[in-house]
Amino acid sequence: MNAFPSSPRADRPAAPRRWTRALPWLGGAALIALIVVGLWPKPLPAEVAVVARGPLQVTVSEEGTTRLQHRYTVSSPVAGLLRRIDLKPGAAVVAGETVIATLDTRGADLLDARTRAQAEAQVQAAEAALAQVAAQQVAAAATAALASTEFERIQKLYTSGSASRQEFDTAELRATRAAQDARAADFAHQVAQHQLTQARAVLARGHEDSANDAPFIITSPVGGRLLKVFQESERVVPAGFPLVEVGDPTELEARIEVLSRDAVAIAPGAAVKLHKWGGSEPLRGRVRVVEPAAFTKISSLGVEEQRVYVIVDLLDPPAARTSLGDSYRVEAAIVTWSEPSVLKAPAGAFFQRGTQWQTFVLKGGQAQLREVEVGHGNGLETEVIAGLSEGDRVVVYPGDRMADGVRVTPMTVAAQ
Repeated sequence: MNAFPSSPRADRPAAPRRWTRALPWLGGAALIALIVVGLWPKPLPAEVAVVARGPLQVTVSEEGTTRLQHRYTVSSPVAGLLRRIDLKPGAAVVAGETVIATLDTRGADLLDARTRAQAEAQVQAAEAALAQVAAQQVAAAATAALASTEFERIQKLYTSGSASRQEFDTAELRATRAAQDARAADFAHQVAQHQLTQARAVLARGHEDSANDAPFIITSPVGGRLLKVFQESERVVPAGFPLVEVGDPTELEARIEVLSRDAVAIAPGAAVKLHKWGGSEPLRGRVRVVEPAAFTKISSLGVEEQRVYVIVDLLDPPAARTSLGDSYRVEAAIVTWSEPSVLKAPAGAFFQRGTQWQTFVLKGGQAQLREVEVGHGNGLETEVIAGLSEGDRVVVYPGDRMADGVRVTPMTVAAQ
């Protein structure tokens, strides 16, 4: 037996020597770990939107101008000295009462046998035209009353859920058109009555025993406002010389210029919103007619374009657009397609490779490339026909670094 047993303290220096030999290996492993972490690809930040159901409209946006539906140019029925016209544009006129112009004929309107026969024929033609217009006025009023009654009935059914939106829109369109036709018939009746009055006055003054020294008075054919004065100063004018233009500024319509390729998708009755007309809220409108003939126009870039006029009826009452006048600029958004509920996503989430549309879907923090089938789009949102489901999250505006399997950090979630 050893008389001097080994002390535990004699073995202690061995442990530090072993740890010292391991330190370089541990440092190398830590360095490699740091390099791996530094080179490991970081998640890409991306905007993410949720695929959801909702309404979608496709519109054609173009500029246009307003114009009066009915205007009338008052011309001199006979030759004579026109007295100065004191009325200014914007003055209110009453049909058959407001004196538009005064002519001193000084016997120049005396008629010989041939011109008297022509004047008598003009009176007979004016009487026949007035009778025809009167019949059209009665028919238009009856049609407007029937359309208004039908629209009220459909409106009640639509409120209770018994009628579809399409039936409601169709009934509203018929009522609007019928009301416009009735107003047009009233205007035509006033004009025909004025033409008959003028024709009779010309015939009456053509006789030798008539008081030709009295001035020839021209009154307004329709009620409304004086729009233009073509000849304000006193001068000798021939028969048929245009004097002023009158009309009702509350009876406005919009004329929108659209490209011919967009016009083929616009149907009469399409809903229209008029923006930037000067009011705080857009005006509601309805397409009445798409003119069948196009015209050539040079764009601001010097490119020849084929454009078509689209005539829009304003549905809002005149009280909602009191500041809007004739030939005012407006911006129109014409609805060419609309659905109340479709599966949709932001248009920036889709891109095309070849003939196939694709998108990146966020699954488990990674972007997955997926082929989709898209439908209608308005530039902001796009209809999804196949390839996505409601609730899927898609990457909006993916960059060049986005690829299949890349980790993604959502920045925002776009609400649909």
